[in-house]
Amino acid sequence: MPLHPSPRPDPSEELKAVALRLFVETSYAGASLQQIADAAGYSKSSVLYHFASKEALLEEALTPAVVRLDSLFQGSIGRIADADLRGTFVEDFIDFLLVYGLEAHIIINQGQSLAGIPIIDRATDFLRRLSDSFVNELATPEQRIRLGIALSGAAYVVATGVAMQATDQAPIEEARSALIAVVTELLVPFAAPAVTL
Repeated sequence: MPLHPSPRPDPSEELKAVALRLFVETSYAGASLQQIADAAGYSKSSVLYHFASKEALLEEALTPAVVRLDSLFQGSIGRIADADLRGTFVEDFIDFLLVYGLEAHIIINQGQSLAGIPIIDRATDFLRRLSDSFVNELATPEQRIRLGIALSGAAYVVATGVAMQATDQAPIEEARSALIAVVTELLVPFAAPAVTL
């Protein structure tokens, strides 16, 4: 009985994955639709069949991450300052990064240059609101700086693949555990200072 080749993945999903990778490697502005088509093994007309423009491709590629970002941050208010809830927030944040690392990289590193694109504006608005809530929630500049370094550092490590380089020898769970431990350790000093009377 002849073997059947495995079917090629859904073209739109494949194109979104390739586009995300190229948008990170060369930037959104630096990646053309032709380069995306070539990297995915399609014609440019095939890309345009699935996506009306490069902006539409970006919009479709980022939407799942931005929807998840919204739900993550909607539930984050009050969790950073509360020692019991902080651990769950850190785990949720690391899990988000492990699933949407490329998307996070694009939003964080190219957000300003991509202002005006609706999905980018939506994501940066979430980040701004989150930042505003943390400023109000955290008592000291040191706490705010610790949080910024912890979250942005984790995003950088995941987006650049530093955390994943060990996955050849170790399962993803080890990288996840290490990221959670380091971010949590950075946030340990969040305990409220003792009030003296």
